[in-house]
Amino acid sequence: MMLQDFLPSPPLRDYVRVIQVIHFVFPAGAVLPFKAYPPRPEQCLAFYPRDAEAVAYAGGAARQQRPRAALIGQHAVVSNRYVGREFLALQVVLQPGALHRLTGIPQPELTNTFVDAEAVWPTELRCLNERLSSTESPAEMLTHIEAFLLERARRVRRAAHPADAVARLLLQPQAPASLDALADQACLSARQLDRKFTEHMGVGPRLYARIARFDRAFRLKNSHPQLDWLSIALACGYYDHQHLAKDYRAFTGQSPGDFYRQDTQAPERHFGLLER
Repeated sequence: MMLQDFLPSPPLRDYVRVIQVIHFVFPAGAVLPFKAYPPRPEQCLAFYPRDAEAVAYAGGAARQQRPRAALIGQHAVVSNRYVGREFLALQVVLQPGALHRLTGIPQPELTNTFVDAEAVWPTELRCLNERLSSTESPAEMLTHIEAFLLERARRVRRAAHPADAVARLLLQPQAPASLDALADQACLSARQLDRKFTEHMGVGPRLYARIARFDRAFRLKNSHPQLDWLSIALACGYYDHQHLAKDYRAFTGQSPGDFYRQDTQAPERHFGLLER
């Protein structure tokens, strides 16, 4: 069983933050749990070389099966992810703005949803998916994925935009809270920053900053479950517990405690693993 993050090779680090490898095999006849995947400041290219993953949204339609490779946009809502008996996912978490640079797709088209990556890169992705399906070693799979990404990066003609640098800054705990201050750093007006940021990230800078702060709180509770919610709130830049609880309600529809208890039943927890 595996739940591990890998840094990309140096030539890819302008495009890729981390590559996550998640591999679980459940016993035959086991009841398969789902993962309530909270909003995170991320856009991804995800591969599923074994059993397919399905996803459903609160109040939405029935489960949708993900393709073998999916481009996943920025989410501001929980996605319930249903695994198969053998679940293997290789999730490439891209640098802010990289998905726009690699595809040219205006990112609001991918907000809270995903598309089949083979529809964007038909020939290359079809070949890569076949390689991954016939490969046993996750390390070898990573080599194939990196080779594909290096070739795509070599073809990129879009330069990084100052809005991308602002998004990277917002991933840091001590990022400026003021939109005007962020716009000044990017040498843009606040309106220009908001427009370009949304085009590249799929959501505006204020919402992105809230998602980043919420994600820090979620991960801090996972890694330090003994901490009370007030301590977590203050450590992550919230004014108080109520301020944190408001974001939990907005993003998950649940209280912090209820969502944490739900996460303790996630697939990785059945194998003694957790996200940090």
